Amino acid sequence: MTLWGHRMGTGPAEALMAFTASLSFDKRLAASDVRGSVAHVHGLAKAGIVTNEEAESLLDALKQVGDELAGGSFAYLDTDEDIHTAIERRVTELAPDSGAKLHTGRSRNDQVATAMRLFARGALADVITQVLEFQRTIERRATEAGDAFLPGYTHLQRAQPVLLAHHLMAHGWALARDVDRLFATWRRLDVSPLGAGALAGSSLGIDPDLVAQELGFHARFENSLDAVSDRDFVAEILFDLALLAIHLSRIGEEIVVFSSEEFGFVRLDDAWATGSSMLPQKKNPDIAELARGKAGRLVGHLAGFLTTLKGLPLSYNRDLQEDKEPLFDALDQVVLALIGLNGLVGSASFDIDRMQAAASGPLLAAIDLVEWLVGAGMPFRDAHGLVGTLVRESVERGVPLGELVEAHPVFGEQALEVLDAAAALRRRTTPGGTGPDAVALQLERFRRRLASDATRLAERET
Repeated sequence: MTLWGHRMGTGPAEALMAFTASLSFDKRLAASDVRGSVAHVHGLAKAGIVTNEEAESLLDALKQVGDELAGGSFAYLDTDEDIHTAIERRVTELAPDSGAKLHTGRSRNDQVATAMRLFARGALADVITQVLEFQRTIERRATEAGDAFLPGYTHLQRAQPVLLAHHLMAHGWALARDVDRLFATWRRLDVSPLGAGALAGSSLGIDPDLVAQELGFHARFENSLDAVSDRDFVAEILFDLALLAIHLSRIGEEIVVFSSEEFGFVRLDDAWATGSSMLPQKKNPDIAELARGKAGRLVGHLAGFLTTLKGLPLSYNRDLQEDKEPLFDALDQVVLALIGLNGLVGSASFDIDRMQAAASGPLLAAIDLVEWLVGAGMPFRDAHGLVGTLVRESVERGVPLGELVEAHPVFGEQALEVLDAAAALRRRTTPGGTGPDAVALQLERFRRRLASDATRLAERET
């Protein structure tokens, strides 16, 4: 019999159970549910609702259930609707005299919400850990890159030479924003719903502050209606993960492009690439492509869940069961993508000569000519127009830009050194730019940021 079966005159239809059951996917909440139930038992004992002996019996049963779940010996029944009812059913089998009191003062509404928040805290810690690992790899590759440079692009057109370290670190800083968002979401979800009951609290004198403290939550709920219906934290996690996936997709796209024969900037390690079932010469960047492809999947999870939430009245509605599968899948896919890209980027080799050759064309230093003229007193728009005219003439006539610059009375031979890519990089002296000194400072600041975020994570997990 279901936990609510006494209300009904007949048993539930098979189709109803098949459609409403969530055990196949909410098993992942098992450890969190056991942990929440332990705290709830302590709250019942503190309130005098169960005796110390009954509490001890319940806690012993919960420990055994936890061990069975962890060890894989837990036996599920066809009547188990979800992991929460399965655990309660097993506790009652182990402690028949006290098991019926386990759910006193608690609804599945606040029980599920509590388990979800406990699970989410641990899951966010796992994601942040993997992001930090990937950032460390990016920092290592940037440090190894030294003074190597490549073209920087806008509109996928060669724009200016940039240090390879600078390019890599752009991805590192984007990931740092992802870490910030995950921490902020973690802070907002760190509220205990346990004690809200079905929607209106309880008359039994249970102390929500006590269980919140035991479970390590920063606070307990302020409004019981909001506590059981709030899934903002799931939507926020899905957004954070979708944007993280988009950043990973951008890295994947660059690897796909840069590892092509047309660019040839990157060579993939054999262990992190795949071959073709038909074409023996192929080495394919499947990890990068899947990182790119799965971003759409995560955006879909976010859009789908927001649509689920948009029309729900207070308080709990069964629609909220749809929070779990997109969340679980998004977490799984992001962690897999982070691990895969970490291995791919960490093992790839860069063709520095080809990169630098692509970045050494004089046209990429056109802005340096403009700024050279500005430094000599010419208004920017006039300088921009003059250099633009020379570039057009160079392209249309097929004459090297250097020849035109050398022959022009405004420039002369002294301006030729401006067209050198390495010299152009050295002239980028503004903070946060691609100049060697600025990048060295950037790397140091990034290392400090990594250390700070690692400390933040350690403090949150304790």
